[in-house]
Amino acid sequence: MRMIIATHNYKKLAELSRILKPLGVDAVTDAEAGLKLDEVEETGSTFEENAFLKADAACRQSGLPAVADDSGLMVDALDGAPGVYSARYAGEGASDAARNQKLLKELDGVPEEGRGAKFVSAICCVFPNGDRVEARGECPGRIGFVPVGENGFGYDPLFVVDGGMSYAELSDEEKDAISHRGNALREFSVKLEKYLHSPSDK
Repeated sequence: MRMIIATHNYKKLAELSRILKPLGVDAVTDAEAGLKLDEVEETGSTFEENAFLKADAACRQSGLPAVADDSGLMVDALDGAPGVYSARYAGEGASDAARNQKLLKELDGVPEEGRGAKFVSAICCVFPNGDRVEARGECPGRIGFVPVGENGFGYDPLFVVDGGMSYAELSDEEKDAISHRGNALREFSVKLEKYLHSPSDK
C-alpha cells in the first residue's frame, strides 16, 4: 500500500519509513508523490489532534492515505512541558541545540530523581474515504545533565532510558525497539492490518 508521510522533518521521515517498511507500506514523500504539501498550523492541544490535522490535510491534498506523527517530550518537573510545543520550545526555527540548552536551563538545580520524563508519539492515518487509524506510544526516561551521543535528533541526546544510555547513543534498531514512535507504530501496524482486512467497503 502506498502512503504519503506528512512531514517535512527528514530525520523523522527516515525513522517512520524504516519502521513502516516491514508492514508492507510504501511510504513516500510529497516530492516522490509529485507535489509539495502545505504547512499545517498545529493548533491542537494534544498530540492526537495535531497528528490528525497533518494527516487529514495531506490526504486531502494528495488523494493518498496519509500518515502523520505528532510527538514530543513531557517533563515531570515542568508539569508536562514542553509537550505539544516541543519543536517550538526555544522559538520558531530554533536549532536542536538551542532547545536542549533551554531545557537544561529550565531544569537547572533539579536533582536526578526529579528529572523524570517521557516521550510521546501519536500517529494518525487518514484515508480518502474519511476513515482513520490512530495509535499512541510512550517511552519513559529522564533528562540527563549534558547532551550525550551523536545519533537521533531533537532532545535525543538528553533523554536517558533504562540502562543509562541516551536515545542518541542507541543504534537505529535499539531505538526502534523501545522508542515512543516504535511503540506507536507497532500498535498502529496491528490496527492498520485489522482495518485493511475488515470486510467493510474501503
